[in-house]
Amino acid sequence: MTIQGWLAAFAGETFAHGMQRLNARHPWSHNDHFHSWIVANLPEACDSVLDVGCGQGELLAVLAPNVKRVIGSDADAMMLEQSARRCVGLPNVAVDGGAWTEIAGPFAAITMVAVLHHLEVGEALEEVKRLLSPGGRFLAVGLAPPRSFNDKLWDAASIATNPLIGLVKHPWPNRLGIQPPPFPVKDPTMSFDELRCVLERVMPGSILRHQLGFRHTIAWTKPSGNPLGATS
Repeated sequence: MTIQGWLAAFAGETFAHGMQRLNARHPWSHNDHFHSWIVANLPEACDSVLDVGCGQGELLAVLAPNVKRVIGSDADAMMLEQSARRCVGLPNVAVDGGAWTEIAGPFAAITMVAVLHHLEVGEALEEVKRLLSPGGRFLAVGLAPPRSFNDKLWDAASIATNPLIGLVKHPWPNRLGIQPPPFPVKDPTMSFDELRCVLERVMPGSILRHQLGFRHTIAWTKPSGNPLGATS
């Protein structure tokens, strides 16, 4: 769901339009904001990463100095073209237009940013498990519709802090007005609690946390000799 949708659900269309105009003056990427979290949580001596749904290639470029081999995959031809253009001159980065489940692994890490809700979640998590090497890490940033009281508290906090974060990240007012998303958008349907249940079944020991910016994070480490594996 877009920020506009969340605002409208919480406070009505008039307030939503006003907040949208305010946020557009100091825009920031809620997805790119979590790239540093991904880099900080990569496994030690990470030699390979598969970024599923690589979009415009921003995360690929961020990962390149930290990883020996980076592969980006996306189902959208325009996104693949933009990723390839973004990563020209990065010899350790490749962009693959095939199905991500058919890319030869294993990988030390698999990343997804605002991608999991585009997929069949249970099947996608099983494929991630298969493609990760023992000790490999799954790092995801996702979206979920607010259903529980706790979900709505986090979304209220995100609404309140969104323009403040934008002011810090983008202090000069944007004169272009409200811009459409530069990538395919799909509203999430699986709630935070429903996702937790799937993760407990498929990736026991995973850590799912609410975050500001209408996002949540998932971190899971594939077991390497112990029942649950290490997580952080």
